[in-house]
Amino acid sequence: MSLFKKIESDLQDSLKSGNELRLSVLRMLKSDIMYEKNKTGKDLPEDKILETVSRAAKRRKESITEFDKAGRTDLSDKEKKELLIIEEYLPKQMTETEISAFVEDFISKNGKPQSSETGRFIGMIMKDLKGRADGSLVKEIVSKKISN
Repeated sequence: MSLFKKIESDLQDSLKSGNELRLSVLRMLKSDIMYEKNKTGKDLPEDKILETVSRAAKRRKESITEFDKAGRTDLSDKEKKELLIIEEYLPKQMTETEISAFVEDFISKNGKPQSSETGRFIGMIMKDLKGRADGSLVKEIVSKKISN
């Protein structure tokens, strides 16, 4: 079952069960996917749908950080609950150790980049890890590996 079909199916189940938070989050995800679909005018491939869901998760993480800084735990808690629902539709995230091992392997295969090439290098790694790793964590790990 495609990711979009799963979201639609779960949306219907949430509607029947009356789970308002889940229903709201799934409607937002469906809306985001439909917006992307309407921009291109054709069905989205699975990786674009995954990218849209990842973007929604990233927005929640950023909001949680900002709400925590502002001392708004009520809003932060709501965003955390929404993030948990969104993460159900993302592939299992890699741990820091797994990312570190992947980066070491990538460097051994492709060579250590110059400091001016770091951004392009991270982009190449992120292409392989799409949806499975947090970009800021990958950037942090790559920076450590390159500076050593």
